[in-house]
Amino acid sequence: MRTIVIPTTNLKVSQICLGAVNFGAPLSQAESFRLMDEFVDKGGNFLDTARVYAEWLPGGANASESTIGAWMQRRGNRNKMIVATKGGHPNLSTMNQSRLNPDDIRQDIEASLKFLETDVIDVYWLHRDDTSQPVGSILEMMNEHIRLGNIRCVGCSNWTVDRIRAASTYAAQHHLSDFVANQFMWSIAEPNREAIADKTIVIANGSDLAYHRETRLPVMPYTAQGKGYFSKLAMGEPQHANKRVYDNAINRSRFIRIQELSRRHNVSISAVVLGYLTSQPFPVIPIISASTPEQLEDSLTSSKFVLSPEELAFLEAL
Repeated sequence: MRTIVIPTTNLKVSQICLGAVNFGAPLSQAESFRLMDEFVDKGGNFLDTARVYAEWLPGGANASESTIGAWMQRRGNRNKMIVATKGGHPNLSTMNQSRLNPDDIRQDIEASLKFLETDVIDVYWLHRDDTSQPVGSILEMMNEHIRLGNIRCVGCSNWTVDRIRAASTYAAQHHLSDFVANQFMWSIAEPNREAIADKTIVIANGSDLAYHRETRLPVMPYTAQGKGYFSKLAMGEPQHANKRVYDNAINRSRFIRIQELSRRHNVSISAVVLGYLTSQPFPVIPIISASTPEQLEDSLTSSKFVLSPEELAFLEAL
């Protein structure tokens, strides 16, 4: 698998990041361990989780982080893995109330360190923004945790470009560590935005992508595979909720072009979908998810697959 060094850090990560949203719940510990073993066997070393993952499931609190922590302890490989987690997410029952304050962030970091069974978090994401706060106070808060040795670096998730730009300016003026990467919802699949229930997430648009082309700030997109929309379409599988979110004329048209490139290069639909991201003219590290080793292996075929600029334009054409 190709690797990439996250700019301004010494973190050398696999081109593909394995998302752990389902680890421990609903997937069992054994199933989760098997996926992480397969990922490492294929050259992966980058895991992404969050403090809030699985809290929406009965008994799911802490499941994702604790499963990763137990796996690293069992395998004795913490020093070989790059682990990212997210904090500062609002309580699920009060999504309009920010938790981006010193006490809640400290509690989230301490809990993540405990359940991940580690003494430092490699990349710590702020899961949501609080636009009522100046970006400077947020950066100062996170830099204190870097100085304390709790985290190596900080990224942002679901922040707007205007806020990211303001944070970068503040960091430069005050000699602070800036965000090292950005997470938002992005894939070749164009979502029906009105169907996205959570209005606190950021869905990539042209301005977002232009900013990343300009600055080369890395992107780690989530739902990078469009929840398997194109692969399921190719196999004639039911789409269920995916149909509501992704079924539209743009994606039906893109599906035809994805199929054409899949045949031309003799690769899977998934390889083209992820290759669209990893072939961008700025650093992109897609976060993928899988329920079985077979799904994971199919996704990882994209790690060395590169599309030309002309093929990217072909896929993007409306």
